[in-house]
Amino acid sequence: MPVPYWRKFLRQPKIISNSGQSFVDRKEAGKLLAAQLNSFSGKGTVVLGIPRGGVVIAAEVASLLNTELDVVLSRKIGAPGNPELGIGSVGEDGKLFINEELALRVGADTAYIEGQRRFQLGEIKKRVSLYRKIKPKVSLSGKRVIVTDDGIATGSTMQSALFGIRQEKPEELIAAIPVAAKSAAFALMDYADQVIVLREPEFLGAISQFYDNFGQTSDEEVLHILKSFAKKADAG
Repeated sequence: MPVPYWRKFLRQPKIISNSGQSFVDRKEAGKLLAAQLNSFSGKGTVVLGIPRGGVVIAAEVASLLNTELDVVLSRKIGAPGNPELGIGSVGEDGKLFINEELALRVGADTAYIEGQRRFQLGEIKKRVSLYRKIKPKVSLSGKRVIVTDDGIATGSTMQSALFGIRQEKPEELIAAIPVAAKSAAFALMDYADQVIVLREPEFLGAISQFYDNFGQTSDEEVLHILKSFAKKADAG
C-alpha cells in the first residue's frame, strides 16, 4: 500500500542541496549518496538499484554501507516520438503507472500505452532470466530497503518500483537519488517512508546533463556487479 496521502504533508523530502553541479560519474554519485545514508549501514538493510544505471549507484552505496545488494526491475514508458520523456512505467509484476495528463498532452492513446506495456514487460522478463540466475532475489520482508537510480525527472519508474517493493512488506522504504526534479521528489513521499535527494536543481531537463560521464551501462556491467556481490554473500 502507498503511504497514506495525508502523511506526505507532515513529511518532506530531505534535499541536501539545490546545486546544479554535475557529478563526475555514477560511481561518484553513489559514494556521495552513501555518505548521507550512514544510519542505514549493516545487516538488515538491502540496497536496490534500478537497471541499468541505478545498479552502479546502488553498488557503491551497498559497498560503503556493507549491505546486501539487489536489482528492482521497472521500465519507463516513453512518449510517442520521444522515448526519453517518461509518461509512465511498468513494474516486474506488470502493474502500470501512467501520468494521464502528460499522456494526453503527448498523444499517447490506449493502444500505444498497451503496446508499450507489453514490450517493456517483455524486456523485464528478459532481465529477470538474465540477472536472477546470477544472484537470486533477496527477500525484502522486514528489511530496511533503499532504492536508487541515477536520477529522476518525472519519477514514474521509481514510483512503480516503490509500489512493487511495498507489497513485500519491508520495515522501512527509502528512495535515495543523486539528482531529482522537485515535483518528482515530492510525489515519491506517497510511496516511500523517506526520500533523500543529493541535488534538486531549480531546473532539471535530461538527467545526463548532471553527469560529466553518463555512458550507457551495459548488461555485462550489471552482471559483473551482481557476481561480485554474490561472491561476497557466499563468503560471508
